[in-house]
Amino acid sequence: MTELSRIRNFSIVAHIDHGKSTLADRLIQLTNTVAARDMQEQMLDSMDIERERGITIKANTVRIEYPAKDGHTYILNLIDTPGHVDFAYEVSRSMRAVEGSLLVVDASQGVEAQTLANVYQAIDADHEIVPVLNKIDLPAAEPDRVREQIEDVIGIDASDAVEISAKTGLGIPEVLEAIVTRLPAPTGDRDAPLKAMLVDSYYDAYLGVVVLIRVIDGVIRKGDRIKMLGTGGTYPVDRLGVFRPKMADIAELGPGEIGFLTASIKQVRDTRVGDTITHERKGADTPLPGFKPSQPVVFCGLFPVDSNDFEDLRDAIEKLALNDASFSHEMETSAALGFGFRCGFLGLLHLEVIRDRLEREYGIELITTAPSVVYHVFLRDGTMQELHNPADMPDLTIVDHIEEPRIKATILVPDEYLGDVLKLCQDRRGIQLDLTYAGSRAMVVYDLPLNEVVFDFYDRLKSVTKGYASFDYQMEGYREDSLVKMQVLVNEEPVDALSMMVHRDRAEQRGRAMCEKLKELIPRHMFKIPIQAAIGGRVIARETLSAMRKDVTAKCYGGDATRKKKLLEKQKAGKKKMRQFGKVEIPQQAFISALKMDG
Repeated sequence: MTELSRIRNFSIVAHIDHGKSTLADRLIQLTNTVAARDMQEQMLDSMDIERERGITIKANTVRIEYPAKDGHTYILNLIDTPGHVDFAYEVSRSMRAVEGSLLVVDASQGVEAQTLANVYQAIDADHEIVPVLNKIDLPAAEPDRVREQIEDVIGIDASDAVEISAKTGLGIPEVLEAIVTRLPAPTGDRDAPLKAMLVDSYYDAYLGVVVLIRVIDGVIRKGDRIKMLGTGGTYPVDRLGVFRPKMADIAELGPGEIGFLTASIKQVRDTRVGDTITHERKGADTPLPGFKPSQPVVFCGLFPVDSNDFEDLRDAIEKLALNDASFSHEMETSAALGFGFRCGFLGLLHLEVIRDRLEREYGIELITTAPSVVYHVFLRDGTMQELHNPADMPDLTIVDHIEEPRIKATILVPDEYLGDVLKLCQDRRGIQLDLTYAGSRAMVVYDLPLNEVVFDFYDRLKSVTKGYASFDYQMEGYREDSLVKMQVLVNEEPVDALSMMVHRDRAEQRGRAMCEKLKELIPRHMFKIPIQAAIGGRVIARETLSAMRKDVTAKCYGGDATRKKKLLEKQKAGKKKMRQFGKVEIPQQAFISALKMDG
């Protein structure tokens, strides 16, 4: 049994690449939590994708025992959180399970957009915050300037920020002391009925569902029967333990402790993140305040390249959805691509990660349709429909107006690239809300349509600023705009996988680009193929793919010209008939390339 005053629960928050995972590695190493021979880089990032891209996707936890200078041994529970905007949901969840945060700021780069977003989440969760200046060993490090910046931009006192280099291990003992002396101990009542918060859960092929919990009140022991207040399910606890990053069994978890349990739970769907766990008998009646469920922002269709893989894809998606509470899916069919799923994601990086995991972990080749956002379509009779897929757009005669989601984007950018960034935002139909300076960097706040951001806004922003801009956004609600559905017709047949919602002013340019691209991608047939982009019944762009021809007049030499004419007429009639009944084969590759069009 651990005294409450000897426990510290904290998370590490920072912008992407400011050194969260490296700092976690050093804390684990210095306290000998993991034997030296088992140590590796990014110790807490367990997925291959996380290691390859060098990003954290899932929040991970580890329990560290630290003998402090005051002679007591403290138990430190660390949750390493993602820094990328698409996984902000993971961050907000982890914040609720702990009492304090280490705010890591790169001493050479200073405060970035994501630093702000994550620190505000920590402040919302009433955290005690300890600023840490990392990468102090770099020649470009300017600790004093960054201290001032933290005070100006975020508004927290940084005079006693800890200076460290997570890479070399400099200053790590001071971080451990700061955690013990400056972060608060958790509160909780050992004798009250059990209340534990379900922080996360994932599926393990051998153990079933592993549930990560933070005990608030009461004690949980192996063999107890527990009840989930949200879903009403009851289960016997098979195994109780903590992560040192490897799983280690433990007899009981008391108030303030973070650990895991397995309880023969078959589906992760039965374990709702943010649910309250209590004892089946003499349990608590009132649940803890949960988390608000995450809202998918970007939707796209996932189809198997080989339609026989559909069942495998279904299994794979269901298994992934088990581990990822913020990913939603439903079945859909498409004339061009067959059976597949319409999936909802928190952003484009989330979409890429899920797609990579499906292809890697389950070996399924996928086609992804153009990402689209959720539009609100208001009909003439006063009702509103949510439109997830442009192909389902109702008839224009009954539509009154369409609203699209808007975001509030915060961009931090060095002064010399400011003009390019403003131009990029204006091109994307942005409305400037604010422009302030933090030192030599401008902080621009824009109201942008999400539709324009999901395609490739982030890539464009990085290229116009040579990678120096940082970007963060939050949803702001819906606004009416003049949006239209653009269809692509090949041989006068609509191809639903290529339809998209565009702004009326941009439609022609988008349509022309799409037709030109398809003309290069579709192989030639024996007959002429028109490729058109249309809005409603009006064609706005057209390209014609010419037919392959056979020289039917080759065997006629000399003689009467009418003979040649007759043969050519006959060929023409044949081509006409062919075009009427012929089917155009569009290769899968053409779909994929046509959808990556925003060059």
